[in-house]
This record gives sequence, C-alpha cells and structure tokens, in this order.
Amino acid sequence: MLKSGVEHMSSLKDERAVYLNGGRVGDVTTHEAFANSIVTSGKLYDFVSDTANAELMTYDAGGGNLCNRIWHLPETYDELVQRRTALEAWHGLHCGFLGRSPDHVASCISGMYMGLDVFEAYDSARASALAGYYEYARDRDLYLTYVIINPQADRSKPAHEQDDKYLSAGVVDEDSEGLTIRGAKMLATGGIMANEVFVNCIQPLQPGDEIYALSFAVPMNAKGLKILSRKSYEEHAPNVFDNPLAARFDENDAVLYFDDVKVPWERVFIDRDVAMCQKQFHETPAHVYQNYQAQVRLMVKMRFLAGIARRIADTNGTTNFPQVREALGQVAAHAAMVDSMVHAMEVKGCMQGRYFVPDRHTLYAAQVLTQQLYPQVVTTLRELAGGGLIMLPSSLEDFANPELARLIDRTQQSPATDSRGRVKFFKLAWDAVGSEFASRHTQYEMFYAGANFVTKNHSFRTFDWERAGAMVDDVLDGYDLDEEVARSNRGATE
Repeated sequence: MLKSGVEHMSSLKDERAVYLNGGRVGDVTTHEAFANSIVTSGKLYDFVSDTANAELMTYDAGGGNLCNRIWHLPETYDELVQRRTALEAWHGLHCGFLGRSPDHVASCISGMYMGLDVFEAYDSARASALAGYYEYARDRDLYLTYVIINPQADRSKPAHEQDDKYLSAGVVDEDSEGLTIRGAKMLATGGIMANEVFVNCIQPLQPGDEIYALSFAVPMNAKGLKILSRKSYEEHAPNVFDNPLAARFDENDAVLYFDDVKVPWERVFIDRDVAMCQKQFHETPAHVYQNYQAQVRLMVKMRFLAGIARRIADTNGTTNFPQVREALGQVAAHAAMVDSMVHAMEVKGCMQGRYFVPDRHTLYAAQVLTQQLYPQVVTTLRELAGGGLIMLPSSLEDFANPELARLIDRTQQSPATDSRGRVKFFKLAWDAVGSEFASRHTQYEMFYAGANFVTKNHSFRTFDWERAGAMVDDVLDGYDLDEEVARSNRGATE
C-alpha cells in the first residue's frame, strides 16, 4: 500500500552491499555520500501519502486498494492526463533532477503488464511471473531501478565474444528453484535508494548471446549482488548553500555485479530468448510508457532552467537588453516545445488493447530533439551569466568572517537582490549548469534514451512514411511528361 518517507528510508537499512572509495558502506541512509538524497526520496513518498494529495497522487486499484498513481494503467485519455498531472507535481519536488525517480521503472513494468498478451504468447509461466511482480511492486509501492545495458568493453564484439564470457550478466546455472546469474550490468541510476532492480537488456542481442537475454527482478540486498557506486557528488557538497542541487538530488549511478546471484523462477520474466528481449519493450507499451515519463520529467526540468535563465538576467540587470531578451525567448521556446510535445503525445495517443497509451512517434521525435536541445540550453544559461557563475565566494564560511562578509557586500551587487541573495542564486545556477553534478546531468540528458542514432532510428521506424509518400504521389500524379511536352510544343508553334 502507500508508504511514508520514514518507512521507505527504513526499508533501505537492509545490509545491501554498496562499495564506495575503496570500501563497503554500512548504512546508506546515514552515510555522507547518500543520506540527503535518500531523505529527498523519502519526501516523495510523504507527498503521496499526504491525505491532502490523495486525489492527485493515488488511485483505487480495486477493492479499495489505494495505490500510488505511478502504477496506474490508464484506460482513457483523461486517465493518462490525470496520471501525468501527478507525475508533474512529483517532479516539481526535485525540479526534474531525479532522472530515475520511482515513477520511471514503475512506468516500464506497468507498460510490460499492459502488454501481458505478448508474454502469454511467449511463455505462460513467465507471463504469470510478470503479472505477479507488477502487483507485488504496486501493492508495496516499491522504488525500482533498472540495469538495461551491458558494460561497454569491446563494442566491436557481441557479448558472447568478449574475452570474459561473464563480463555481462548471464546465466551460469539453473535448477528447479531458478537461475544463477554472474556478471555486470549498468547503469543503476537511483540504485542506492531503490528497493529492487529490474534487470534486462535493451540493446539488440545476436545469436550466441542467449545466456544474456534475460528479464528478471531482485532486491538490492540480494545475496551476491555488489553495487559499485560512482563518485558521490553529495559527499563533496558539504552544505546546501554552496551546492543546493548536488547536496540533495544526487541520485547516484552504479555498476551492478552479480556474483552468482540466485533468481527464483517467480522473478524471471524472460529466460534466454533474444527475440523476446526486444519484444518486451517494443511490442508492449513499455518503451513508450517509460520514455513518456522521462519527457514529463524533462518538461518540469526545462521549466526550472527557464526560471534560472530569467533570474540570471534580472539579477544582472540585463533583462531589457535586446540580445538577452532574444536568448530568453529561445529558452522559453525550448521549454514550450517539450511541454507541447508531451501534451501532443497524449492528444495523439491511442488504445492498445484496453489501455490508452501515448503516441509513439511524437515521443521518439521529442527524444531526438531534446537530446540536442538540453546542452544548447545549458550553453545559453552560461552565456547569460558570464563571469557571474564563477566570481563567487569560496563557501558559506566566508560570510562568517566579518571582513570577508563586508567585501562580499561590496563586490556582489545586483539591482534585484542584496549580496547574499545574489551569491545564493548564482550558487544554485552554477550547480544547475556548471558544477560536476551539472555536467553529469548534461551527459545524462544526452544519452539516457540511448545514443542519438538510436533515437533517430526509433523516429524513422515509427513515422507515417506512407502518408507522407502519398502526398508526394498525389503531386506527381497531377501531371504527365508527355502532356507537358505536348503543351510546350503547342506553345512554341503559337
């Protein structure tokens, strides 16, 4: 059912094997590298369980079972919009900086459940496992992450031709109880604060890669599962004032290594089937539904960045400069484009079985454009700010020194705020576009949906070429070469 923030944070005290800075982390909820971000995840659940938000954030899944709307399976356009409104409000709590918030993988699992007939056609036992897992995760409001790509290694070779057969996670053994998995998967964004991980492979696999063609879920504290954290930006953000985003919204990314992890059959959804690994995403609503969620999140994030852009200009007193208004107008247009495309996905959506799903091509078109758009917006904000992003006091401790505080008052001036307000804002702006945390987000937004050629191919695959081609044919059919030659000859003789 619904859980509180305290309950969610308590659920992470499960002895999961997280490794950072050369050693194993004890309690992730109290460690300086993760604690604040985990508090943020708890606030998400508090927002849902708050009775004041019940109509917005919850729905009746049947029999009075009140569930988080992230698990909602819309059967109409209005229900899809209702769910998006909930996600939009949720992302407002972190300004879109939690790319793997709980609604992302919930959207993936929900989309797979909407296409349960595809799993039934594959294997009724695996379909039953998926249906049971959807209900299990929904009724416990689990925070799920996923790992869906293999380690890069030698990209010129398929998984089964790598020097290490078990570089990528694959089946090393099976028995009546389930599969045993060995190897690595990436990239468990949000894994530190998640309850469980959904493991599969979205990259096209080749004949010979069958042992890697899997889809299953395990708890983050599963025996043998090792969580190899990247550098924590939160750990290097000593206070909220100096790094207001990194200090609270560093969701973390991690490589997962499965050191002979046992997966029971009731958690296995695909077992060594290369074709089905692609079908689980593209013949069900899963791929569309999860990436639609990501565009909703980006819509909120773009709104926030537009606010940063305008505040930069106001703080510097440049809002009425023609070139600045032009730049702000461009940022506003980018934000409006993402917003409009999210709404277009809904308006152009269609029924898939009993469920109403967003329009595929509008989604993929949005992905192609936003992968290019995000770094452009970041660059515009940098240009608007100029040296203001780096001519800042070293830390809040400078304000504790009376002499330095007096100099800060003299050198950090603005027509819109006092010196402290100016420093506070530009610290935020830097953490949004220039810090190491911000740099990770630029990389994330450019590649979370895959390389650009991948999203462009999705756009190619789903565009209505027949309709476009029919227009070309109509024009071509409107005139004839012989008739045009005859007409030209008649004109010459006259």
